[in-house]
Formats: sequence, structure tokens, C-alpha cells
Amino acid sequence: MWKDFFYYSKSERRAIIVLLAVALVLSTVLVGRKYLMPAHVLPVLTEDEEIRSFLSHLSMKDSLYREKSVFHDIRPLPQAAVLRPFDPNKADSSTFRSLGLPSFVVRNILRYREKGGIFHTPESFARIYGLSEASFSKLKPYIVIDVQSSVSTSLKEERDTADFVPVRSDKYAEGTVIDLNLADTASLKRIPGIGRGLAGMIVNYRKRLGGFYAVTQLQEIPYLDAELNHWFVVKNPQLEKLRVNRAGLDELRSHPYMDFYKARAILEYRRKRGNIKGLSQLSMMEEFAEKDLERLLPYLSFD
Repeated sequence: MWKDFFYYSKSERRAIIVLLAVALVLSTVLVGRKYLMPAHVLPVLTEDEEIRSFLSHLSMKDSLYREKSVFHDIRPLPQAAVLRPFDPNKADSSTFRSLGLPSFVVRNILRYREKGGIFHTPESFARIYGLSEASFSKLKPYIVIDVQSSVSTSLKEERDTADFVPVRSDKYAEGTVIDLNLADTASLKRIPGIGRGLAGMIVNYRKRLGGFYAVTQLQEIPYLDAELNHWFVVKNPQLEKLRVNRAGLDELRSHPYMDFYKARAILEYRRKRGNIKGLSQLSMMEEFAEKDLERLLPYLSFD
């Protein structure tokens, strides 16, 4: 090939060399503009296109994420509370949830009932741990308690078995008086008008109180009329004291004369101001009415 180059005339060879030189210069200039040009000289259009491409990619990912969430996020949305009459001794978990109660409060209610607890009044329902005062205020007008059917079934069993058990003559004679704090269920059942169910209720309530200090406290138990009071007497009661400055929330609120809000008020006072020294400090709390303090006084210890 190069041998053929020398067959051209001198002027033709010179023209070929010039053309090759021009081609080499042009190719060098083009390559230099592509790789050696400063970044700020590059066309703005290329940068805009890259930005638009990046934003478009993000938009596409967000769209795919939303579509995925629609099909895969199947968690149920919280339902609005539907307020309607209910019996806290009979309602099931779905009823409590429909009333707007949280799951842990529903569990506390069911556990209380499983252990034999009975709600005799709307106020006793307010003692459930975790039930806020605002929630109870909304639910209170809708609480309907059928005490007759909510009391222990032992009363019904007594009536059902009465037809099959011969009448016993071991009842106390009129004029007999027994100590209310010392009587066991066997002694209580010997009192006319008191059977196995009522005897058990008296003993259980006495345990929750920490002992009776007056016979009239029997009227706080359902189905116990004042007509039965003449069978009882309270002598030198040894009451179990409620330690105001040491007891925890559960221990405080479990007393029949306390509730969740009273117990919480005591704990808050102890946390902020220290120990409670006497009844006068409790009287300053709005949760304690005068009647509450009168009933609680024999059971309180401020040690």
C-alpha cells in the first residue's frame, strides 16, 4: 500500500499528506471536546434530563409502594364506639370492644369475672384497672346490671336442691347471737334465711373488707336485709389495716371502699409530696367524699 503512494506525482503526494493532516486535526479536536471540556461548559440540557429521570424513578417507586400497601396492608381500621345498653356481668369481649374499650381493659374485665368477681353497681365497674374516668363517664348511662342473675349460681343451686334434701332442724333458735367476724360458713348457714350462697358472700366480703366493725355493714351485700342483723354482734373487731403509705395500686383499689381513682390519687400524692400523715390530707383530695372517709377510717393505717 505504501509502495503505491510513491507512484503518485510529487504534487499529488503533497495533497494527500495535507488531507491526512487536516483529518487528524479534526479528529483530535472532536475527541478533546468530548473528554477534556470542563464540566460547567457541558450542555445544561443533559443535567436537566438526568434530574428529570431521577425524579421520575422516585415517583415510580412511590407509586409501586402505594399500590403494594393497598393490597398487603390489611390491618383493620379502628371502629367508632357504638354506645348501647350492656350488662358488664354478661357482655362478651366483642361487645366491650364495640363500646370503644381497649383490648387490655377488656382482658382485665374478663379476668375479674373469671375469678368470681361481680359488678353489683356501675361504680364497681369503674374500679376495673385501666378504665379511664372519661371512658366510664361515657359508658355509665348505658350500664344495666341484672344483679339477680349475676349473683353466684350457688343461690340457684340452693333452691334447686331444696326439693331433694330433707328439711333440717339444725337452725339456731330465736335469740341466738353470733360474732360476725368469727362465724364461718357452717355457722352462718344455721341462721334462718341464710343458705350456702349468702354464707359464702358474707365470708368473702368480710375478707375483702378486712373484717366488720359494724353489723350494719351486712346491708352492703345483696339480698341481706336488716331483718337478719339481730342474729349478729361485733365484739372487739381485729380489723386488717390498709397501709396507705406502703400499699400498691392493686392492693388499695381492691378494698370495697376504694376504687381505681382513689388509689391513683393516693399514689400520686405519695410520689409528689411523700407519705400521707393523716385523714386530713386525704380529705383534701377531690376523690374522697366525707362519707368515704367515715367508712374508711377504721381500716386505714398511716405507718
